[in-house]
Amino acid sequence: MKILLAIDSSPHSEAVVLEVERRPWPADTTVCVLTVVDLLALTSAMGYLEPFLKGEDQAAHILVDAVAKRLAQHQLQTTTTVIEGYPGTSIVDAAAEWNADLILVGSHGHSGFVSFLLGSIAKAVVQNAPCSVGIVRHPRHEKRSTDQKPEVASRGFKILLGIDGSAHSLAAAASIASRKWPHDSVVRVVSVAEQLVQPADPSNVDGAVATKAREVIKKNCESAVVEARDIISAAGIGTERCILEGSPKKRILEESKAWGADLIVVGSHGRRGVTRYLLGSVAEAVAMHAQCSVEVIRDKNLLNATETSAQ
Repeated sequence: MKILLAIDSSPHSEAVVLEVERRPWPADTTVCVLTVVDLLALTSAMGYLEPFLKGEDQAAHILVDAVAKRLAQHQLQTTTTVIEGYPGTSIVDAAAEWNADLILVGSHGHSGFVSFLLGSIAKAVVQNAPCSVGIVRHPRHEKRSTDQKPEVASRGFKILLGIDGSAHSLAAAASIASRKWPHDSVVRVVSVAEQLVQPADPSNVDGAVATKAREVIKKNCESAVVEARDIISAAGIGTERCILEGSPKKRILEESKAWGADLIVVGSHGRRGVTRYLLGSVAEAVAMHAQCSVEVIRDKNLLNATETSAQ
């Protein structure tokens, strides 16, 4: 697995690093620690750029080297890179060039040196990345000293998987199943039965037809949950199932908060059908508004197949 870890010097990036240390990864995982010296921000703040650029570059290299050494202590292969440019495009371009499987970023940055993990940057990465994206939010990490060991195996993860039965959401289930989570981790598999929009003239829809449609929606949700649960259970990970009704964006966020999820996982695209909700807009909304970390899974084989069929 190839992980592009985009960081700056903020506490939010420290949370991302600690999360990488804490989570399980495949044995062959390589982490590329990346930071972007934001030329636009520097120019706006300082005007004439050249006197400051050398110092920013040096500080950026010191930062990525230090993080790479930390991750190497967790049996992760590491490499580093520093880019001068605009973060929103530079992170996405670097992921494409390196053929990354997953980009990890923090949800917010600050106004200090090489600061780029602002909400707008994270959003741009979610929208445009050619691979899966993880947005890390972990408030308790921000208060922990860097010399404290991360909670690698202190407790299991509570993972909420939002699915609709599409190949994309099943790829998200497979992504969870491929990792060796702590033994007491649990995945709550959630599907949301989106409510039918009532027409302006209710007489245009027969009551029996509407009832049947709702039954079909619920049945599809139940089938999707069972299929995803079977993928995860086969890997020896504990599961729970949950069928909800309403707006998928709203209900996934509400359920994750009420359940106390550590991580939400969703597919980046769904299908146009009775349970369509893992479209880009929903995945983006969950990624940007959740109170916990979120992984938006993009399966490269599925994306390539979609692009090929569209040609």
